[in-house]
Amino acid sequence: MLSNRVGGDTLEVRLTALDTAVDGLLGHDFTGLSRDDIVEVLQRMEASLRKASAVGHRLAVESVERRIPEELGCRSVNDFLIGTLRISAADAARRVKGAKKVGTWHGADGGDMAEELPATAAAIRSGVIGPDHVAAVAKVMRKVPYGVGFDEITVAEKILADAACSVTPEDVAKLGAHLLAYLNPDGDVPDEKERTRRRGLRIGKQGTDLMTPISGLLDPETRALLEPVLAKLARPGMNNPDDPDSPRGDVESDTLDRDALAKAAARDTRTVVQRNHDALKVALRQLLSSGVLGSYRGLPVTAILTMSVQQLEHGAGVVTTASGGLVPVRDALRMAETAHPVLAIFDHHGRPLHLGRAKRLASADQRLALIAASVGCTRPGCDAPATLTAVHHITEWKDGGSTDISNEDLACDACHALVHDGPGGWETRIAPAGSGYPGRTEWIPPPHIDPEQGPRVNHRHHLGDLLSAALAHYRARREAELREHRRRWLREPAGDASNGGGP
Repeated sequence: MLSNRVGGDTLEVRLTALDTAVDGLLGHDFTGLSRDDIVEVLQRMEASLRKASAVGHRLAVESVERRIPEELGCRSVNDFLIGTLRISAADAARRVKGAKKVGTWHGADGGDMAEELPATAAAIRSGVIGPDHVAAVAKVMRKVPYGVGFDEITVAEKILADAACSVTPEDVAKLGAHLLAYLNPDGDVPDEKERTRRRGLRIGKQGTDLMTPISGLLDPETRALLEPVLAKLARPGMNNPDDPDSPRGDVESDTLDRDALAKAAARDTRTVVQRNHDALKVALRQLLSSGVLGSYRGLPVTAILTMSVQQLEHGAGVVTTASGGLVPVRDALRMAETAHPVLAIFDHHGRPLHLGRAKRLASADQRLALIAASVGCTRPGCDAPATLTAVHHITEWKDGGSTDISNEDLACDACHALVHDGPGGWETRIAPAGSGYPGRTEWIPPPHIDPEQGPRVNHRHHLGDLLSAALAHYRARREAELREHRRRWLREPAGDASNGGGP
């Protein structure tokens, strides 16, 4: 019988209550619950399980610090967990790694030591993230290169932890890749000579089945040129050689049957790599026949790059393409030498100035401005690049919304479909003046995702701005704490002179 008393209860009482609650849930009849009740039960259960994993981290720490595995003849805490709990080696390793990252360890004096990932630790204790989120954050933080400042590391971990509270672990990993690019844009990128040496496209010998293997490495510039071509021609339903009714040629053509495209996309069973192959074939055919690829979503098929004035002045860092790729600034500047110049003017909040249009469809200039401003889909957590988005009316056209730049932003097809008035539908609006991100597009989630329906903005494509703002806030708060500490220290009495006290 466990007797460790915590407050007014013993540990035995708490574990018994937990067992009773779980047994009660196992025997509960859920068939009479409404849809909203099912959603709430799932969310509350998940939060409880996540908090329970934090308790497991505490117990793992206690086991290590008291040397329990050694006392029981186990080679490691992993073996101890495997034998005691009958879990897999992979699960044991994950729990131990989690305890190291977000568990509270103790120093030689018995005092608590700061967690390695403090913001992540707080999030899992509150039940808003789970062990997979912790593993994703930890994996990103392990890749932060030596030389990045302590402030940047602290803020980066908080950004990842905050993002984990509203996205999946896979999304955290994607966010981390771009965050690392902002933290160290040139540190892990081979220099131009090395990229030049490694570039190549290997075309193998044609086999007896008449298929030809290819392999190689594309430099950033080649990838940035290829991505928009594939985005246009590899769209599901388009240019499918296995489907005689699949639309061919230009997806933006006024003569294209949209219903036929939708039906073709629904029956398109090709994989992404197969669609890419078919798209490349079409592109090569068009290049050989006319040299013109037409337009994609109202824009010329070309690489679209966005860079800041600071990057232009220093000639360093990386820029993001409309397809979501990363290109070193030097390569981007070389590409711009042969590009048509486009000047996008923004206000001090980073939003494009007015570009109005009386028609329902946005103009090419409006779309270019939105690409430069928003970079990709604006729904929180979505990483779809600009080439996979459509122009979304924040106030719907059917509801009287105008086709003005102030009422437009980017949304990918999947996220665009989420905006509707039915159950589970999202809403969009423009963030008002005085909010954290005025002028940005706010997405309001349905109640089953957020019962409070708090408006959210997507930071996925604006990590540089987010990192700068978070750093400024962190440093200002630290300076305020330091000033407060100094003020209190100066006001404290010097101490009792009789016992040798002093300041």
